[in-house]
Order: sequence, then C-alpha cells, then structure tokens
Amino acid sequence: MVGVREGLLTIGRFARLCRLSVKQLRHYDETGLLTPVHVDARSGYRYYAPGQAPDALTIALLRDMDLPLAVIARTLAAGPDARAAILRGERDRLAERISRDRARIAMLERLADGGLPGYGVTVGEEPERRLAVVRTVCDPPGIGAAVGACVGRLLAALGRAGTAWKPPLWALYPLDVDEGMEIGVAAQCPQGNGGVPGVAFETLPGGPVVETVHIGSYAELPLAHTALFAAVHERGLHPRAPVREGYLVGPGEAPEEELMTRLVVPIEETPA
Repeated sequence: MVGVREGLLTIGRFARLCRLSVKQLRHYDETGLLTPVHVDARSGYRYYAPGQAPDALTIALLRDMDLPLAVIARTLAAGPDARAAILRGERDRLAERISRDRARIAMLERLADGGLPGYGVTVGEEPERRLAVVRTVCDPPGIGAAVGACVGRLLAALGRAGTAWKPPLWALYPLDVDEGMEIGVAAQCPQGNGGVPGVAFETLPGGPVVETVHIGSYAELPLAHTALFAAVHERGLHPRAPVREGYLVGPGEAPEEELMTRLVVPIEETPA
C-alpha cells in the first residue's frame, strides 16, 4: 500500500498545491472531472499525482467563468487543436452575451432617463409584395445571429441565380416570440418566379398595418417593438403575422446610431 502512495499527495496537500479547497476537489471527483489516481479502499482517502495540478487549475479557472461541466470535460479530454477550438467557441458565446448585456444596460438607461422613448406610430396600407424568402428556427436570444445568417444565405442564393431584388431587406417574425420560433429574411423580387435553390418565392398580402421607424442600433429594436405593440392594443386593433422589419439603412451604409429600421405590424381592422 505504501508503494502505491509513493510520490502521491493527500487531498489536503494537493488542494494547497493548487490553491483549491478540499470541497472543490471532492466535487470534481464526484462529477468525473478530476479523479484521484488512488483511493484507499479502507479509509476512502483520496490521493493525487502532482502532474494532475494543471488539470485541477484549469477546471477551477473554467468553472469561475461559468463554463458548463460538460464543456470542461470535453476541453480536458481534447487534444491541443480541439481544445483551442472549444475555448474559442466559448469565448465567442461569452462575447455575444456581453454584447447583449451592454444593449440591455443601454435600454435600461434610456427607460430610466425618460420612460419608453417616443415613437411616431401611424396606421396605413401596405402593398402586396412578391418576396424571395429563406427561413430558420431560433430562440429569442439568437434572433440577431439568425437574421444575419439568413441574410447571407438569401443574398448568396439570389446572386448565384442572377435574380434581381428591390431593397430593403425584410425580416419576418411570428406574433409570439418564443423558443423554437420560425423567422424569415426576405427580399422583394417583382419578377421572381422560383427556381432558386434554398429560396421560397411567396406573395405577402397587402392590407392595413401599424408602423413606426426606429433610428439606432438593432440592439434597441425591442424598445420600438414595445411602443408599436402598445399602440396596437391601446387602439383596440388586432395584430396579424408576420411582424416585419424593413432595413432602410443598414450597417454598411451608416454608423450604428444612424441605422434606420421600419417596423410593420399587419392588423385586422383600422381605427374608427
């Protein structure tokens, strides 16, 4: 037994070496992240090899960054290239979360300064549109990325087919923003009759709508949607799908604070 433990460290000594707690090491063992090299069958004492210290420190660091246990386990088991790819993927997800949090902070500041920003909401008629559409399924936090991916797919497909389209690009949403919702990105193609792989050609009916215009970053679009739907319900109107965003001035045309987006909600009736 003594021979088995030669060169090994008790859990207390290993914890001090790694600047971790005994409780943390026990938890890592219980979850299968870091198993001691030897456990005494009679006493249950755990023994660790000094060479396990880098993994222990890595686990502690990644847990402190709120990485899921499953991701940490994959990271430890991966080779250098795969490990780098996993960590970069988590970095990108963290950056996206930080970006969303900053947008939320900005919206809270605007609300704290003067309540819901004023938007001019009007009732009008929307013409029938012949649209080329690509769709995807996403959850609410992924709407921005999903729209961007659909824009790329749509423009690439239309470009390969030589199909002309008329600005602006449109995003199409259901009334209920929920997990697993289907969204679309569309371009008006007056002469489009199909034949473009991966693209559906549809006619979007015209009719009465309520609309407003948002000037500023896409991250603050929820403020405009809130104002628009508040006006719909205050006027006793009944909204219909799809809710639409028309990107009048996009990221390649102006700085973020000057982006211009038209928000349109079809309605079943107009006010008296």
